Amino acid sequence: MKLALGPALRQVWRVKSPRFLLDNLPFLAAGGLLTFLSSFGQTFFISIFSGEIRSAFGLSHGEWGGIYMIGTGASAVIMVWAGGLTDLFRVRRIGPVVILGLGVACLCMAFNPWAAALPLVILMLRFFGQGMASHLAVVAMTRWFVAARGRALSLAALGFSLGEAVFPILFASLLTTLDWRLLWVAGAVMCLLGAAVLAALLAQERTPQSHAAQDHGLGMGARHWRRAEALRDPLFWLMVPAMLGPGAFATAFFFHQVHLADIKGWSHVELVALFPLFTLATIAAMLVIGWAQDRLGTVRLMPFYQVPILLAFLVFAGAGSLWTMAAGVILLAMTTGANATLPNAFWAEVYGTAHIGSIKAAVAAVMVLGSAIGPGVTGALIDAGLGLERQFVLIAGYFALTTGMITLAAWRAAAGLRG
Repeated sequence: MKLALGPALRQVWRVKSPRFLLDNLPFLAAGGLLTFLSSFGQTFFISIFSGEIRSAFGLSHGEWGGIYMIGTGASAVIMVWAGGLTDLFRVRRIGPVVILGLGVACLCMAFNPWAAALPLVILMLRFFGQGMASHLAVVAMTRWFVAARGRALSLAALGFSLGEAVFPILFASLLTTLDWRLLWVAGAVMCLLGAAVLAALLAQERTPQSHAAQDHGLGMGARHWRRAEALRDPLFWLMVPAMLGPGAFATAFFFHQVHLADIKGWSHVELVALFPLFTLATIAAMLVIGWAQDRLGTVRLMPFYQVPILLAFLVFAGAGSLWTMAAGVILLAMTTGANATLPNAFWAEVYGTAHIGSIKAAVAAVMVLGSAIGPGVTGALIDAGLGLERQFVLIAGYFALTTGMITLAAWRAAAGLRG
């Protein structure tokens, strides 16, 4: 299997990808720019300034965590409505507005003098960054591309990995010499420039809004589903725990990294040194899965994509060495990379593309909510005496359950698409 897959994969990317990239470069670049700029509203970026924010406003760890949970949770609620705007407005219209909104949020963090206003600032950062910018990129790729949807999603998602690789090191280094508020102003300037570049890339959008209603984008039953119909479909609810899990527990893993290193008997630096493996493995997984789903089909692959994260948390629970932990980090990255492509294409294939913006908005709200509650729940359980390693075993059990539910959902989707 490995001997057959390797040459086949190299052949596909050698023959098809250069032409695919050249023909669609402005649109793929627009998707990558949206995911890259979403970094300013992602946990990995905001957490760089946690110490400075707590010091400036006199907050404890618990108070700062509570503010973050409130702001993130509120952004998830708003996403349910706002995400549907992508069905009404073209990406070239709404995209620059979202990025400018993210820039305003960065300025609010830079100049906000009140602790009481922090939940609103976090709401803005999370809504425009993690929420809408990421959502726009996904909706654009699923709507603009059909036969190459997997590759388009995986290439656009490289912006996430680039942001994770560049921003923590860059801004943590600048933080040693520059005031933290000034760095948020720099983020706002980058958003302003990014909005201008995005507008230029999408001067002419690849697919007109009306094109979303053509036959090639139909879902189950050879029709386009509205969000209200999708929410009444058992398939949607079978998938909800799977959508919540990676955001909740992968975020919790990184959120508690200092505590994890302590209970394992390692230094924090030793554990963090493994994280570049996570970035590289995530990129590899995105590219491989993007190719595989275009070749083998999204529905066929869905039942398998959360198996690696299940194994990852079992490894985390029992890891006694950094080498073992590295294997767990790679397994976690495999599901993280697949999560950037497979589920997003799945919703378009199952429910059609005409109303994919509003349907994906509900899914995005679940994922954002997961990233809000995961660190809080695991932290509360630690305080209650349930150790992190024991929690990891329970989390693995959770993903065993979601894998079974995904399998049922995929079976239902396959039957609906055949009908």
